[in-house]
Amino acid sequence: MSDLTHGDDAAAVNSLRSAVMRLSRRLKHQRVDESLSPTEMSVLGTLSLCGKATPGELARKEHVQPPSMTRIVALLESKGLVRLEPHPDDRRQKVVTKTEQAEAMLEESRRKRNAFLATLVEGLDEDEWAKLRAAAPVLEKLAHL
Repeated sequence: MSDLTHGDDAAAVNSLRSAVMRLSRRLKHQRVDESLSPTEMSVLGTLSLCGKATPGELARKEHVQPPSMTRIVALLESKGLVRLEPHPDDRRQKVVTKTEQAEAMLEESRRKRNAFLATLVEGLDEDEWAKLRAAAPVLEKLAHL
C-alpha cells in the first residue's frame, strides 16, 4: 500500500473522510423517531444484525463505555424497544434483544433513508452510479474494520 499521507492519496483520503461525514450527517436527519438519539438507533441496528447481545458486547460493538451502554439499554427497555432476558450460561449477565416494535421502527427508518439516498443517486450519471455500486462493498468493508 502506498503512503496515504502525501500527494494524491492523502487528498483522496481527505475527500473520502469529508464526503462520508457529510453524507452521514444528512442521513442522520432522515429519522423516523426524533425521541431516539443516533446512538440508540445504532444500538437497535446492531441488535438487528446480531440478534442478541449482552450489554458488554453492545458496548464494545458501539465503542462506548459499559456504564453508558447500561443506561442506553435501560432507556430502550423503558420505551419498549428491547427486552432483557437471563443469560443462558451466566446468571450475572443479561441478554438484550430487540422487540417487534423496534424492528418495525428500524424497517421504517431504513425505508426512509434508502428513499433519501435513491433520490440523491438519481442525480448521478450512469458512469457515476456504476462507480458507486462498485465502491459500496469496499465502503462496507471499511465500516466494519
